[in-house]
Amino acid sequence: MPFHVEGLVAIIVFYLAILFVGIWAAWRTKNAGNDGDRREAIIVGGRDIGLLVGGFTMTATWVGGGYINGTAEAVYLPGYGLAWAQAPIGYALSLVVGGLFFAKPMRSKGYVTMLDPFQQIYGKRMGGLIFIPALMGEMFWAAAIFSALGATISVIIDINVNISVIISALIAILYTLVGGLYSVAYTDVVQLFCIFLGLWISVPFAMSHPAVTDIGITAVHEVYQKPWLGFVKTPDVYTWLDNFLLLMLGGIPWQAYFQRVLSSSSAMYAQVLSFLAAFGCLVMALPAILIGAIGASTDWNQTEYGMIDPKTKDEADMILPIVLQYLCPMYISFFGLGAVSAAVMSSADSSILSASSMFARNIYQLSFRQSASDKEIVWVMRMTIFFFGASATAMALLAKSVYGLWYLSSDLVYIIIFPQLLCVLFIKGTNTYGAIAGYLFGLLLRITGGEPYLYLQPLIFYPGWYKDDDGLYIQRFPFKTLAMLTSFFTNIGVSYLAKYLFESGTLPPKVDFLDAVVARYSKENMDKTTLVKNDNIILNELAPVNPRHSLTLSTTFTNREAFSDIDSSPEVSNAEDN
Repeated sequence: MPFHVEGLVAIIVFYLAILFVGIWAAWRTKNAGNDGDRREAIIVGGRDIGLLVGGFTMTATWVGGGYINGTAEAVYLPGYGLAWAQAPIGYALSLVVGGLFFAKPMRSKGYVTMLDPFQQIYGKRMGGLIFIPALMGEMFWAAAIFSALGATISVIIDINVNISVIISALIAILYTLVGGLYSVAYTDVVQLFCIFLGLWISVPFAMSHPAVTDIGITAVHEVYQKPWLGFVKTPDVYTWLDNFLLLMLGGIPWQAYFQRVLSSSSAMYAQVLSFLAAFGCLVMALPAILIGAIGASTDWNQTEYGMIDPKTKDEADMILPIVLQYLCPMYISFFGLGAVSAAVMSSADSSILSASSMFARNIYQLSFRQSASDKEIVWVMRMTIFFFGASATAMALLAKSVYGLWYLSSDLVYIIIFPQLLCVLFIKGTNTYGAIAGYLFGLLLRITGGEPYLYLQPLIFYPGWYKDDDGLYIQRFPFKTLAMLTSFFTNIGVSYLAKYLFESGTLPPKVDFLDAVVARYSKENMDKTTLVKNDNIILNELAPVNPRHSLTLSTTFTNREAFSDIDSSPEVSNAEDN
């Protein structure tokens, strides 16, 4: 394949434009009067992200390289087709459910990150445990899409894969480092426009190529392969439902989503942003679906691709860039390449920022350095942005199973974090004992179910399992949803059991080594006014925007383990003695 100088120039111009927008957004932030709290400006954009920018950035976070490449691949694959392209509907419904039930309580309580309610109810240790799958999900996702971008660029302009990955990552890291959420949000606006324009420009050219049969015919009739509308076989119905629920419910507990929710100016705006992004996800999936259908409707023997189709060459995951390269004019394929690059960067920067935000606030500040200054936290965030970005880049270059790791980590987000989030927001009375038990049971059931992408053989064989042609065990039973429900009900059951045992006197108070029950339920006569005053010193960002709600919120901060440093202060000690 010849090296295309024009394509390289186009990519350079595109990257410089994105970098310029990111730096401009950082400059705009600095001159908008947000210097008083740079930490909050970086993490949640000063809580003044408007509907237009907020809708664009929330949509762009979901419409990443994996979203458009994966949708096109699912539609193209023989035997799968549109019926198995679950991401557009699944993620759109995820945003709708998030907007209906999760956005309002999270935003109205003034949280800064997704981990805040976990540390508020379960303490800093449990917050650290929840951080692990959250971090894995963000990091492996960023690495997977960096890897996909490198392969895409190499297909279209024949540039070294490693160079393309490193340059793309450096640009994303640089503007995220400079401007935080503001830079990510404003670059997302440009990137989403590039995705929409680049893909839609490519579709009519690809569709009119002589080697492409009418996609309306190939949708229901077998021409070059099975119809691209696809179907779900009866034995695979439960697998389909399991994956769909994972997308719809497991797409909620991500810091990248809640970062946008918490950056909105009000709880109502947070809900509206979710609904706008749901619509945007559906619209942005349309060109990817059409490109997958075009790939399934192409006689590849009539193209320069060769005598063998992408599926046979095991390149089905690259069907989108292959269509752009071989079915479109050169200058049009460069537009499409810009679209893919924009999609990747719009998701990668969000993941990097999300991971660094949770670490700087919930691990570094609340767990180790509660007295850290605003400037110190900002520098910790900047260092972790660089570190996490470099780590994701290294994984994209070195790991052979990045997508397998991301699949597993996404499952852990669904199985572990989602039921825990339900409990901390909607189930009163759950405690750290239940949370730890639910965490462990969910993790155990997921790992023992196996993971074909990582060649992890199952230890538990559920009904309907079979062995594929590669000798891998495939579970048809919806064991991921079973693990999620087990984690949820275990949390509730163990929490109430622990509460009963301690309150009934069956277990002595000294056995409550996590201070999760006795300290929380047996100090009803404690001077809560003192707690309110001292809680706000350490965790003032957790206070609601509306001061009238501060007493209600602060009185729930009674997990002694989360505030061990506060309890040792003279004021609180005296209040307890009295």
